[in-house]
Amino acid sequence: MIIKKAEFIVSAVRQEQYPDTENPDIAFVGRSNVGKSTLLNALCNRKNLAKCGKTPGVTALVNFFNINDELNFVDLPGYGYAASAKGERDSWAEIINTYFEEREQLQFIMMLVDIRHEPSEDDCVMYNWIRYSEKPHAVVVTKKDKIKRSQVRKQIDLIKNKLQIPANIPVVPVSSDKREGIEEVWEIIEDSIDK
Repeated sequence: MIIKKAEFIVSAVRQEQYPDTENPDIAFVGRSNVGKSTLLNALCNRKNLAKCGKTPGVTALVNFFNINDELNFVDLPGYGYAASAKGERDSWAEIINTYFEEREQLQFIMMLVDIRHEPSEDDCVMYNWIRYSEKPHAVVVTKKDKIKRSQVRKQIDLIKNKLQIPANIPVVPVSSDKREGIEEVWEIIEDSIDK
C-alpha cells in the first residue's frame, strides 16, 4: 500500500472516546517493549507517527491512527511489564478487553511476539483470548535482526508450539529497522480489509 496519509487521531481509555469512523480497525497488541510503535512507524514509512517510549509499559492508552482515510491502525497498551503495579496491569487488561469486545470496527488483530524470547504467560493468555474470540488475526514475530539467521526458524517453531498457533494462521517474522517482512504484513492487512 502506498501511504499518502498517516496521522494520529486520538488516545482513548473508554469506549465513548473512540473515534466515530466507519473505517476498519487493524489492532496491534503485544507485551511492553515488543516493538509495536516501531512496527507501526515502519508500516507507515514514518519515523515518529507512533511514539516509541524509552521505558517499557508507558503506553497505557488506546491510540488510533488514520491511514489513507481507508483504515485505522490501533496501538493497544503493552502488557506484562514486570515493574508495573498490579492495579496498572489490571487497568490495561480492562482497557484492552473493552476495546476487543466493544469496538465494532475491529477487523483484524496483529499480535506481536519478540523472537528472542519464549512467549510469556501473558502472551499465552492474550493469544488464547484472541483465538477463542474467533477474531481474524496473525502473529508478527518482531526483532528478527536481533538473533542469528540460523536461529530464526527454531525460534519461530518455539513460538508456534508454545502459543499453539493453528497452521492456517499467518506467522510473519519482521525486522522493522531493516524493513524485512513489512510487505508481507501489508499483504495480510490488505487481504483482511478486502473481505
